[in-house]
Amino acid sequence: MRRGSIVQLVLLGVLFGGGAAAVALLIPWLPDPASEQADRIDFVFWFVTTICIAIFALVAAVIVYSLLKFRARPDDDSDGPPTHGHTGLEIVWTAVPAVLVTAISIVSAVVLARNDHLPQASAAGARDPLKPLIVKVTAQQFAWLFTYPAYGNATSSTLRLPLHVPVDLKLKSLDVIHSFWVPEFGQKQDAVPGLDTHVVVTPKRLGTFPVICTELCGLGHAVMRSWTTVMPRADFLTWANKQKSAAGGGASGSATASGKTVFVNNGCNGCHTFKPAGASGTVGPDLDKLPALARKAGKPLDAFIRQSIVDPSAYVEPGYPNAMPGTFASLPKEQLDALVKYLSGGKG
Repeated sequence: MRRGSIVQLVLLGVLFGGGAAAVALLIPWLPDPASEQADRIDFVFWFVTTICIAIFALVAAVIVYSLLKFRARPDDDSDGPPTHGHTGLEIVWTAVPAVLVTAISIVSAVVLARNDHLPQASAAGARDPLKPLIVKVTAQQFAWLFTYPAYGNATSSTLRLPLHVPVDLKLKSLDVIHSFWVPEFGQKQDAVPGLDTHVVVTPKRLGTFPVICTELCGLGHAVMRSWTTVMPRADFLTWANKQKSAAGGGASGSATASGKTVFVNNGCNGCHTFKPAGASGTVGPDLDKLPALARKAGKPLDAFIRQSIVDPSAYVEPGYPNAMPGTFASLPKEQLDALVKYLSGGKG
């Protein structure tokens, strides 16, 4: 090949490669990473993207050069000369993709292994309660429930995590397959009925990020969303210890105070009206009318409230959708008792 042809090929390659690189770099394809795991996944993405851009530039340059250099004249209907092939070139275009695919496989395997590894506390940090942190994630149509075993099994409808602390999110589903995804954390994991799964996250950036179910799980799939808030370590410990005290009726947690905490933390105030909690939701029945609803259902007040929490389909007030998830059946007994007591106003 003449020097001029090589220069033309190089220029075409630079042109196509530059155009593809501009599309890759100037469009924000990925969210800003908020975890160490997302950084590693982004590295794999850009590693593969760089290889793809190089291959695209080479192939596009050769195709365009061939179209311009070897195109037939409009009046040329003759057959082209027979070509045997080039053994060396065939070896190259087989070996190079094999090497690239192997490199992608190795890099991906290393990243997957590192992302799935949960660091353990060192001897120096053995007293640190945040290394690592375990959070149980319960999924059910159409809500998320987050439980903190290290803090009296306190529960929350939103996920709170400490900054720069490895967290093991243990997933389970109570009905169908769901999929846990925080885009800024870069990982997705299915919650499968009867199967324990998990995902490791080490938050690296403060902020509030969406929690999304990415597995079609029923008519309410689109609204199965929550939030995760990454907090400074000290703020998280303050919050978690407060939830532990309130959920368990600790030193400062009366039954009323802990019941209100359970009510707010589990998002009950977003769907129901209940004046003692300052709640004004309209999705579900007005909880200030619970005594009247219990009489209509023919049950004692406490029993009616408990059944409505653990088995919301047992009695559905006319005019309201049967939309309350059954995730609250997994509330620890202490929290369930406190919530029932709080909603009943201390009346049996």
